[in-house]
Amino acid sequence: MPKIITTVGQRPACLVNASVTYVGNDQIYAFGGFDQYTDEVYNHVLKLNLNARQWSLVDNYGDIPGVRMGHTACLWQGDKLLVYGGENEHRVHLSDVIIFDLKTAHWTQPELSGPTPRGRARHAAVIHDDKLFITGGMTGHENSILGDICYLDLKTWTWSRTWHFVPRYDHSGFIYNGRLWISGGVTEEMERTGELWWLDIRGTPAFEGAPAYGMASEDPSYPAAPRFSNFAVVPTAPPITGNTGYAANSSSVQVNPGPAIHHRNPPLAPAAISSLKFVSGPNVPAQNIGYHFHVFSSGCLLDFVTPASVISSLETSLSAFDLETLKWQRLADGKDLFNPNYRWHYCCLDEDGTSAWLLGCPNQPNRAQGNDGEETLSDVLHIDLRKFGLLGNALSQEAKEQTHIPSSDGNGFSHLSGIGADLARTFDTPPESGSGTDFIITANPDTEYSDMDDDTSSISTVTSENKNGPGSRPIHVHRFILSARWPHFARLYNAQMAEFHTKKMHIPEPYSAVKAFLYYLYTDSIAASPASGPASPIPSFSGLHTGSSPTLEDVAGMLVMSNIYGMPRLHHLCVNRLVKELDIQHAALIFDRASVAQEAWLKRRAASFCMTHWGRIVRTEGFRRLRRSAMLELCEEVDQEGRVVGGDELEAVGGLSGSRFGGGMYREGRKRGRANSSRSIDAEESESVDDDGMEVS
Repeated sequence: MPKIITTVGQRPACLVNASVTYVGNDQIYAFGGFDQYTDEVYNHVLKLNLNARQWSLVDNYGDIPGVRMGHTACLWQGDKLLVYGGENEHRVHLSDVIIFDLKTAHWTQPELSGPTPRGRARHAAVIHDDKLFITGGMTGHENSILGDICYLDLKTWTWSRTWHFVPRYDHSGFIYNGRLWISGGVTEEMERTGELWWLDIRGTPAFEGAPAYGMASEDPSYPAAPRFSNFAVVPTAPPITGNTGYAANSSSVQVNPGPAIHHRNPPLAPAAISSLKFVSGPNVPAQNIGYHFHVFSSGCLLDFVTPASVISSLETSLSAFDLETLKWQRLADGKDLFNPNYRWHYCCLDEDGTSAWLLGCPNQPNRAQGNDGEETLSDVLHIDLRKFGLLGNALSQEAKEQTHIPSSDGNGFSHLSGIGADLARTFDTPPESGSGTDFIITANPDTEYSDMDDDTSSISTVTSENKNGPGSRPIHVHRFILSARWPHFARLYNAQMAEFHTKKMHIPEPYSAVKAFLYYLYTDSIAASPASGPASPIPSFSGLHTGSSPTLEDVAGMLVMSNIYGMPRLHHLCVNRLVKELDIQHAALIFDRASVAQEAWLKRRAASFCMTHWGRIVRTEGFRRLRRSAMLELCEEVDQEGRVVGGDELEAVGGLSGSRFGGGMYREGRKRGRANSSRSIDAEESESVDDDGMEVS
């Protein structure tokens, strides 16, 4: 379980609807919000130094904004916070833009042009391509829910016109693959939703060019939205002194730069709008249970389901929705992440999406820590997302591009790209053919894991000769490539060890794993070939021709080698692919290799998968090939009070096919313990048939 950090210093109260942003350099900034007990609204700027574990109140200068809550604060240009909107203590919804310079602690307000969007709070904002996109939110004294989208051009500080998108508030927004995605939040029917909406902004002139605005009636090319919150002309507030319309450190009085005209029926956004509804599934998180944080990382929508007072720790989790495959995956159970004695109020990620920080407090404030019984944002939970198979935004984008860029001119049919496809043609080719290979590597024969010595299978020692009997057939490689790509080989060769003189090396690992590892050094890729898709049951790299992608068994072996030779990038790539393609045929093998590689999270993930599908797992070739010690270790993963439940019993409680035990009986909310439900099993089955799956529109 990740360690909880208790902070010191000027810890803020448990603020509601504040903005919390990670700005780099191990610093988190909090701004605004209101006290959940006194309803006092703030405009304080607070900084949390994660290294020192200390909160401090930031002295800020310039055009200091008034108090606000429900605003957004986006990191811009690496050293500025771009704050938009919110609601002040007078229930006035704001539509201003203010900039906080992190280096100088100065506030400035740019001069804006274009049609000012309606003031709002609890909206979503995201910066992309020098544009600040704003979606949804709530506005007015009646808290009307907005369903519009607009953007501010950050080069010209010009607002675009407003289009209709989807009515939401308290939702999340992010940009990925040329699309603006909206997840979670509350609908017009005041229900929390798990629907996912997206808008194709790539290739749409209205979202890629300079803003063009005017009256809706002037542009009849787009149909009007069928329904929208009632809009009207918002009058300009009386002018007051100051560039921002605020007296420093005073309550806010909104001053719009000009009248904002809002149409009752704005046109639909001039791009493809799609949505995805998740009806049910064993890994689909229920949005009406727990407290959810939706964030984006590594091409996935992450859903942190954190503890709440009305749910048990069994209902908390971390799940990921792959935006390429459109599949949910449970990355971790809540009991492995969240201490049930704490609750979390905010979540923020670093720019690369490899680390997440949750800010919260104990359920029962500790007077011994100087809280005086009051709740503060006193505790931080740091979660390293790379341990759950997420590569980070940069590395995942790099891996994604490798599968889409055409191959080189010399090889037009490889799933690899550029130089990787060319080098792959020379891999394991005898020097007589003109390949230029000048080094030989051998490995252990591919033996059954059950025949391996349990005491000697976990650590490899490179030798110039195989002293343990006959080795594999030679693998022809280039010294230059190995020296450039493999630090261990470079050190060994520079020291002029025996391998330097013999031009041979033996690696006491299975041949298929060694060959796949060396092939990675040439291609820098372990991705599955698009033509073949996910790896099929248990063929090995030794049986595939050069140019084929490594199978899951090969990748599992490479995971062990990445741990032995200290290659973190390869380690992350292996974990990412293994968890994405974890299946019945390979689960037992992945458990074994994760255990040898000391990859604790992947080991637990594979063990949980095996326990869920035990009857199928024990009938696979991968399970039969396990070493005896690995087989016993897997069997001991079940808790002491566990038992095997037959298929008939599972079907009766809706736990068949990997569904959460008892999940098929209760469809709404937390209804455990209602064993005397009057609903019949037949009725439950009919409902599950009707609702299973997901809808795309």
